[in-house]
Amino acid sequence: MQPSEQITAYIEGFEDWRGETLRRLRTLILEVDPDLTEEWKWKSPVWSRDGMVVSIGGFKKHVSVNFFQGASLEDPSGLFEEGQDAKAMRSIRLLPDHSLDEAAFKDLVRTAIAHNAGK
Repeated sequence: MQPSEQITAYIEGFEDWRGETLRRLRTLILEVDPDLTEEWKWKSPVWSRDGMVVSIGGFKKHVSVNFFQGASLEDPSGLFEEGQDAKAMRSIRLLPDHSLDEAAFKDLVRTAIAHNAGK
């Protein structure tokens, strides 16, 4: 099975708000850059270009978005809520009642791609 097929199956496995959220996140990520490479790593969807950019995951009570080089990224909208103590990664935790600023999220994905390209 190809990584994109694994990601689709993974997302479809969540039949509640988490599946809808994961599906929307995937759409937003690919709207920023449809040429990102979809990968399946650590049983999670990962998007890469010049290195890993972002991953998403569904958990029992939340959805997580992980930016692999988040500590190096400017986050003017304050989306990063977790991982402030981590060396590199920063995360966004989405709960059922959480409203994501989609424009700010897409800007963060763009910034992460640009960061990887500039290494």
